[in-house]
Amino acid sequence: MGTTPASPSTDLNGSGLIRLLAGLSLVEAARSRQFPAERLGQWLDVADAITLHAAQSAGAAMVPAAPPALQPASVVAAADEFARVRAALVDLITASCSPAGSSSGSRIRLPLPTSGTEPEIAAAYGPYRRFHLALQTEMEAAVRALRGSIRRAFMPVSARLGRLAVLDEALDRILAARERQLLATTLPALLEKRFQQLLAAHQQALIDSGQGDDPGLWMQPGGWLATFRDELQAVLIAELDLRLQPVLGLVEAGQDEAGRH
Repeated sequence: MGTTPASPSTDLNGSGLIRLLAGLSLVEAARSRQFPAERLGQWLDVADAITLHAAQSAGAAMVPAAPPALQPASVVAAADEFARVRAALVDLITASCSPAGSSSGSRIRLPLPTSGTEPEIAAAYGPYRRFHLALQTEMEAAVRALRGSIRRAFMPVSARLGRLAVLDEALDRILAARERQLLATTLPALLEKRFQQLLAAHQQALIDSGQGDDPGLWMQPGGWLATFRDELQAVLIAELDLRLQPVLGLVEAGQDEAGRH
């Protein structure tokens, strides 16, 4: 088994998220075809490389730990926890994006325009950006806690997994700020662009038909805001899976290691 962590989630290339954004014509479909190691190199400076080298040296010095009998339980528990956290976050996203979010008890609720609201006020993107950022905060906290928990669980399982955990922790520290900046800035900007595209098409259709506008109808089936809501939910779930890629890499490495014994 190799001990290379999953490609850092700061790289959107090849992910379900980039394919979804490309399908919405928000990014170029043809992205970089560089190998993961080359893409990672673009994110690292000299200080980062020194940190990684130190982490590799520390991992190599680890003594073989716990007997193989402990491995299956640790690996199964990690896989179960991964599935539980992902399911809980998908449920949160789905409930928050639902127009019935208030009745579902979701603590993060999709902004809903009402009849009587001025269309110019109802079409402001600020509330939707804050909604997205609130869900990103929930995802980041839960994924970071899960990743740390699995690293700690794997440290005593075997020397291989111990080295992987040390290296993953170093990568996490190095790339966390870059990931946060990319996902909290670039992605909301792309979604705002899509929001404006749908709004412009809706406004043009009203002009062509000579009809008036009623924000209270935007969330009805076929409404432009209902379409945006569906796309936003799909992007949020794809973003979640992107954030979970390094954690999934740890889980799969643990399953690989358990299979060796």
